[in-house]
Amino acid sequence: MKIYVVYILECSDGTCYTGITSDLEKRLESHKSGKYKDSYTSSRLPVKLAYFCEFTEAAMAIQTEKQIKKWSKAKKKALILGQFDDLPNLAKKKFN
Repeated sequence: MKIYVVYILECSDGTCYTGITSDLEKRLESHKSGKYKDSYTSSRLPVKLAYFCEFTEAAMAIQTEKQIKKWSKAKKKALILGQFDDLPNLAKKKFN
């Protein structure tokens, strides 16, 4: 059974990068080495793995990656820290 991994990297500038892969170890090595010079992470090295979750269905992994990419930094940080109860209250936009 193939496993799909959604992951979040913390970059040296404090930003987060969210991605998806079927080989996390290999993908992390490409990020850390700056293999793709025009990629988001290549100019923000070093990067470190902050979070990952595994899926057995590609569609679910893709959906989750897209969802996380839309989240605010605060919401991503709560996910990284395992503060799952805080996630519903951390909307991307704040309303007055």
